[in-house]
Amino acid sequence: MAKVDLEKRRSSRLRAYAIEQALAKLELERPGFQPEAIVASICAYEEEGNIGGVLEKMPASVDGTPYTTLVVVDGGDDRTAEIARSFPGVIVIEFPVNLGHGVALQVTYRYCIDHGVKYVVTLDADGQNDPAEIPQVLAPLLADKADFVVASRRLGVDKTSDRFRKTGVFFFSFIMNRMTGAKLTDTSTGYRALRVTMLADVIDRLTQEQYQTAELLITCLKRGWRAGEVPTVWHPRFSGTTKKGKNFLFGFRYTKVVFGTWWRER
Repeated sequence: MAKVDLEKRRSSRLRAYAIEQALAKLELERPGFQPEAIVASICAYEEEGNIGGVLEKMPASVDGTPYTTLVVVDGGDDRTAEIARSFPGVIVIEFPVNLGHGVALQVTYRYCIDHGVKYVVTLDADGQNDPAEIPQVLAPLLADKADFVVASRRLGVDKTSDRFRKTGVFFFSFIMNRMTGAKLTDTSTGYRALRVTMLADVIDRLTQEQYQTAELLITCLKRGWRAGEVPTVWHPRFSGTTKKGKNFLFGFRYTKVVFGTWWRER
C-alpha cells in the first residue's frame, strides 16, 4: 500500500511540476496578460494538421464582444504549439509532456477561475466543431438560462460516419439522464459553454485525466447547476485519426467514468 501511495504522490508532483513549467512559460511570453471575460479554449495533442484550420475559423468577436482564444497544447512532438503561436492574439499554454485531455481541461478551468473569466467555451482541435457556432453555444449562458450548455449533434446534424460512436452518444445520454434527471440529447460532446463560477464550485472534485466530459457534466448536475443544449453541426476531422482509442476500449473506459462519477456524487 505504501508503495502505491508513493507512486501516486510522485506522479502527482511530476504533473504539478509540468503544469507549473507551462504556466511559467506563458508568463514569460505574455507577462501580466489578462484574458477577456469570455475565453474560447482548444485543447490539442499532436494536431499540427488541424489546429491552423480551426484557428482560421475563429470568429472576430462574440456578437461584438471581444474574447480570448486559449490553446492548451498537451505535450507531443509535432508543431501544434508553434502553429498556434503564429496566430496573433492566441494564448498558448504548452505542457512539456503529455498529461491527458482531462488535465488540459482542468488547467483551462483553473486559469479562467484565477483570472476572473466569466464564461469559457471548449471546442475540439480536430475540426469537428465549427467555431462560427460559438455565439449560439454561449447564448443561453449570456441570457442566464443555463450554467452548462452542450452543443448537441443529435439536435443538429452529425456528418460523421462512425455508427458505433453515434450509438454511444444515444446510449450514454440515456444513462446519464436517468442518473441525473436531466433531459439532454448529447452528453458526450466536448463542444460546450460553461459558467466559471460553476467551475469554481466543482474544480476540486475533478480527477479524470481522460474522458472528463462525463465527470464534469454529472458533477455539475448533481450539485444543482442548470444544463441546456443547442444544436450543432458535427463535422468529420480535418485530417488524422482520433486520440480517444479504439471504439470498444473508448466505450469501456467512458462507461467506467460515468458510473464511477455517479457513485461518487450520488
